[in-house]
Amino acid sequence: MKDLVREILNPLGISVNGQNPWDISIRDERFYQRVVSDGSLGLGESYMAGWWECERIDDFICRLVSSRSEERLRKNWKFLLHILRSIVFNLGSKSRAFTVGEKHYDLGNELYRNMLDKRMVYSCAYWKDADDLDGAQEAKLDLICRKIGL
Repeated sequence: MKDLVREILNPLGISVNGQNPWDISIRDERFYQRVVSDGSLGLGESYMAGWWECERIDDFICRLVSSRSEERLRKNWKFLLHILRSIVFNLGSKSRAFTVGEKHYDLGNELYRNMLDKRMVYSCAYWKDADDLDGAQEAKLDLICRKIGL
């Protein structure tokens, strides 16, 4: 997995544990498996979990996005072989998916009351000129209404 990730990043001028501010520093070896298995979702979630860091994450992401890496991956036989292996040996099932969904979404409203605004809006906020989450959510709703002509 390490070699595959390096093979993807090196042509972009991104090194693993390199010296450039856009290079990524790996803090947890699980990063490699997660990124190869889950792509950009795995990249983001492994960052949130603290498995890697980057001094200039904006430069890192800019290099990654502008390179059209996903198109290049479709032509990479090592990556395609890994995806095929993941599909064949996938441990997920439809019956297990229901159980996973219950654990993630049937938590009750207390969690959401603690992390969302007073309307419990579950989306991004618009922070321009806002001082708190409620104000930012209201600004977002106002922006949406203006854009659709309400």
